[in-house]
Amino acid sequence: MVCLESDLQDGQMKEVEVDEQKILLVRTQGLYSAVGSKCSHYGAPLIKGALVGDRVRCPFHGACFNIKTGDIEEYPGLDCLPSYKVKVEDGKVYVSSLKLYKRVKDMSCRVSGVRHTILLIGGGPASLLCAETLRQNRYEGRIVMVTRDTLPPIDKPKLSKAMHLESVSLLLRPTDFFQQHDIELWMQKEVRPGGGIMCKVKFYMNDGVVEIIGENGKVKEVVLKSGAVVETDVVIAGIGVIPNSDFLKESQVEVDSRKAVIVDKFMRTNIPNVFGAGDVTSFPLTIRKDQRVNIGHWQLASAHGRVAALNMLQKQIKIDSVPFFWTVLLGKSVRYTGYGEGYTEIIFKGKVEERKFLAFYIKDDQVVAAASLMFDPAVARLAEMMSNGLVITKAQAQSDDLSWLQM
Repeated sequence: MVCLESDLQDGQMKEVEVDEQKILLVRTQGLYSAVGSKCSHYGAPLIKGALVGDRVRCPFHGACFNIKTGDIEEYPGLDCLPSYKVKVEDGKVYVSSLKLYKRVKDMSCRVSGVRHTILLIGGGPASLLCAETLRQNRYEGRIVMVTRDTLPPIDKPKLSKAMHLESVSLLLRPTDFFQQHDIELWMQKEVRPGGGIMCKVKFYMNDGVVEIIGENGKVKEVVLKSGAVVETDVVIAGIGVIPNSDFLKESQVEVDSRKAVIVDKFMRTNIPNVFGAGDVTSFPLTIRKDQRVNIGHWQLASAHGRVAALNMLQKQIKIDSVPFFWTVLLGKSVRYTGYGEGYTEIIFKGKVEERKFLAFYIKDDQVVAAASLMFDPAVARLAEMMSNGLVITKAQAQSDDLSWLQM
């Protein structure tokens, strides 16, 4: 027995231990279910996450899992959670230590005689998730992944968080995984159609850079709009990136003014049987009434790859993911969800100077995005609310009572 039936109410979670395994026990609609307690991405404790309906969202990076099956339903991460059998008897709850599901869904291989090939250009998460989803859905043709990289797909976000990692520790899947499932890796190939150390962090809110002053070829000071002068040795300018789509210049694939490949909600380009996914695409964002956006982020690239694969197989699945970002500075994690372009106001809860806050980005009297530091799992809950189509008003953000955020 792990607990009494009355110990949990609907919408509550409890971390229990069975045979030295930590398991997440959940009660929804009067029924109990049990899954692994740690996110398959980086091992975050899901008990600290946001439970909404039949899924739990990781508080750290936004991955979502079905609490009945353990299936991963939102990224980052690749693997499902193990699920466990639950029995309720005489008011007592029992959980079996026997895992019911594998971490990786069953995958097919190429079948001799099937004369069909899918070419994946790029070696990032979009291509990897696309290849895995194809095999999980019994695609039996040839899959070829072409990349200029010297390694199989790696966990690139780690590169900005730790400087001394061995390349093998960055691999998202071991090399034999691709061999086992007949996914051809063409590395160091190109497709042609026709650190520093930071000592402290200070936020300058509602400000901007007007001048960078140097001396003898080296940066010395940064002047802000407010008149503040910041002494500095290094300036890192976040100016964004330009999609690498030049190889499509002589093709008929449609791109926008920023060179992003234009796709619809099914990740289809204007050319039949040609799909786009990941940082290179401009796609309709559901939470902004299908406004076309280009967002370069790991989580969305993974979701794009999955949706593209399913639509290659005629599944008619739309992309509806809510952007969820994160970064780490001096061991402190910043979370962000939504799409804040064009915001006109920021409403703060907590204190920025104490490095513990929740910020709501407002546009047209609605919350369009949120960021937090040391305020978990607020952003995860907001992401789930946005995912469910809930409108969060400016009045709610202004209120001192944030009980609505616990829904």
